[in-house]
Amino acid sequence: MKKLGFILVLAIIAAAAVYISFFSKDEFAEGDLYREIVNRGIIKVGVNTDSKPFAFVDPNGMLVGYDIDLAKYIAQYLLKDPDRVEFVPVNPSNRLIKASTGEVDIVISTVTITPQRQEIISFSIPYDYAGQAILVRSDSQIKSLADLAEQSVGVIFGTTAEHNIKNFVPTANIIGFRSYADAYEALKKKQINAITSDDTILNRFAYDDKSVKLLPKRYSREPYGIAFKKGNSTIRLKENLDYAIMDLKQKNVIPRLRKRWGIL
Repeated sequence: MKKLGFILVLAIIAAAAVYISFFSKDEFAEGDLYREIVNRGIIKVGVNTDSKPFAFVDPNGMLVGYDIDLAKYIAQYLLKDPDRVEFVPVNPSNRLIKASTGEVDIVISTVTITPQRQEIISFSIPYDYAGQAILVRSDSQIKSLADLAEQSVGVIFGTTAEHNIKNFVPTANIIGFRSYADAYEALKKKQINAITSDDTILNRFAYDDKSVKLLPKRYSREPYGIAFKKGNSTIRLKENLDYAIMDLKQKNVIPRLRKRWGIL
């Protein structure tokens, strides 16, 4: 009887070992992006390098900014080393495609979390917030959103501002640009009457150049999230990103990043 009980215990242990082996190999081994990142020792992060103060090239040729610092904090949390990051240039038109196809592991690029985007891509919990604002020339008579009717308004392709302005002011003449620098140049040359985008992005133009101004009203509250591929392969990655962001918030890292990069 004792022998039979011993054999039964061995059988249970063997079955448990097979179960653990099965799930450790099948559930996470193939397509577990978090494990792939850890094994690789590098996290590939998509950033928009034309998005001062979030990510831009400084006079010394170094890639710097809020998003760059945030990516390094994430690398420190996931890989125990802030320098284990490979930055990959993206723009608002292709950033979600690059995340969903796996060209990058994550995108940190002022990506607003929306229900529509959540249908095709996954997000971390919000790490920061912005509001849609309007940038005009300092001598402009535009005072509010309503004044944009029949006016030429610059937007960046692929941003929530492009969608919002069509709903807010359907009679505005929407002009799309591929970069903030191009939109800003068009505003300065009077080719457009205003630019609408996140206040966190437009603020730097008004800060650096007194010939333009940011109107005080905000027309939305936009949660920024880290974007990555949707599906079972990123379940553990999301868990770790969410824990990292909660840790950053607890340590007041986000306010310090905002202050360092002049984001009001």
